[in-house]
Amino acid sequence: MDNWAIFQSRIGVTFRDQSLLQQAFVHRSHLNENSDFPLSSNERLEFLGDALLGFVVAEALYDQPEALNEGEMTKLRATLVSKDSLAAVAYSLCLGDYLYLGQGEEKSGGREKSRTLACALEALLGAIFLDQGLSVARDFIWRLFGDDLHEAVRFGIVVDHKTRLQEMVQAEQKGLPFYRVVDIAGPNHDKVFTVEVVVSGGVIGKGSGKSKQAAEKDAARMAIGKLLG
Repeated sequence: MDNWAIFQSRIGVTFRDQSLLQQAFVHRSHLNENSDFPLSSNERLEFLGDALLGFVVAEALYDQPEALNEGEMTKLRATLVSKDSLAAVAYSLCLGDYLYLGQGEEKSGGREKSRTLACALEALLGAIFLDQGLSVARDFIWRLFGDDLHEAVRFGIVVDHKTRLQEMVQAEQKGLPFYRVVDIAGPNHDKVFTVEVVVSGGVIGKGSGKSKQAAEKDAARMAIGKLLG
């Protein structure tokens, strides 16, 4: 199984047009150094994915049983789709591993730059929409952001432990947190995921939850507590 097949298996989406998937990861710097590369940059897909994400999140906020006013929905949407939030999700999906980068961008740490990762995620959403349609794209967005959305509506804010942890470790110049699943227990209909969060090669937090995303958040919350003493 090649790397793209593994990636599609991981995200639960199989593309009809494989070139569209790969285009979502083409950074402009790669084209600047490889003029004969057969694919365009991901910037147009990013534009489409950004609009799609804003629409799906707005739709979801509007449909919540708790009647939110315009100001509340605007604030929550802005937080949910911020570049920092997108970068954290992109990092958890290992999107940086698949980027086509120029040599200069590679050497400058482009695979871990928050903006580059966030743009790649938006481009991926745009590619999924074009290849699979709105229904599949909406379901994929829900899988990525559903937990944050419910938390946002319940508490009125997004308690984003993963983003907060990322900001804390980057302030200490320790790179980005890495999340890894260390255990999956229980039957298929009631699984419990256990995740460790690693920074600079060391485990700084461990958490569990009914989904990988929930376990990652719990691990980040525990790591923040540890870092704060």
